[in-house]
Amino acid sequence: MVAVAYPYGVSLERRPLVIGHRGASGYRPEHTRAAYELAFALGADAVEPDIVATGDGVLVLRHENEISGTTDVATHSEFSARRTTKVIDGVTRVGWFTEDFTWAELSSLRTVERLPGIRQHSASFDGRFPMLRLCDLMSIIDAQDLPRVMVAEIKHATYFASIGLPLDELFAAQISDWATTDNLIVESFEQTVLGRIRARGVAGRHVFLVEASGAPADLVARFGPEARTYAEHLSPTGLALLAAEVDGVSVEKKLLLAMDDRGRVKGTTDVVQRAHEAGLDVFTWTLRAENRFLAKNFRLGVAGGNYGNWMDEFALILSSGVDGVFADQPDLVLAALAER
Repeated sequence: MVAVAYPYGVSLERRPLVIGHRGASGYRPEHTRAAYELAFALGADAVEPDIVATGDGVLVLRHENEISGTTDVATHSEFSARRTTKVIDGVTRVGWFTEDFTWAELSSLRTVERLPGIRQHSASFDGRFPMLRLCDLMSIIDAQDLPRVMVAEIKHATYFASIGLPLDELFAAQISDWATTDNLIVESFEQTVLGRIRARGVAGRHVFLVEASGAPADLVARFGPEARTYAEHLSPTGLALLAAEVDGVSVEKKLLLAMDDRGRVKGTTDVVQRAHEAGLDVFTWTLRAENRFLAKNFRLGVAGGNYGNWMDEFALILSSGVDGVFADQPDLVLAALAER
């Protein structure tokens, strides 16, 4: 891999940034203090929080604003009437939503493993850890012996703005005095909110998240079926437009893997090369060791929760030249890098 000059405050000579995805979420319930501290203990350069808001404007760390799959909210009879149905970015969801609670109420909940059937060891920690706020993670990072990075994902920005909770404003107010070009990367599937955060003067780098299908929610809200798709963002014209506004792209893992007609990986695509030529850094998500998440020809046996041939899949992805990888088991990425 060609040496990359990162401004992140972490020495990364000739290797990509290793980012603990929601902490070390392969080992502990995601977005918990235990998950983040373990990610750093295992050698992660950075950690990724997903950021949503409470009704009283506190930024909290959850994969989604619907929290029944990651907390014990359903067991709290005092909140049973809060269960509702909402449409978030065009998807109908049923459950309990952060914006319908105050932070004081959410602080009474405890977290649970999101994938208990796959990660039974992590599920053994259910009920032990409270939810975290953005400010809590800032303190965890500050407490590390070495400089570490936050890769902050802003979730459902268009939706939250529509209900009077502008995440760009709340995020800037919370993080501006803490953020530097060395310790913060901001990412989102919505380029609009990245521009607003940049306009508010928040230090750091900006990365646009790209799925393998569909179109960004902010563009769909504005242009409907005429919205530019994620695939169009990765075209030569799309990459050039992105390079004028953001520092990098973070692509779904399958966009880096060339597949045959049987769904087996046969190599890597040219996405990294083309994005680099446009002047963009490239990240990818998410490296996970379990069979359920590996391509067919890297699975070992049929049990979804068992580890497959993660080493070969990770090595192939790393060989594409990516500048950063999100991983549920960051120590395994470091092992794959050591093999290289």
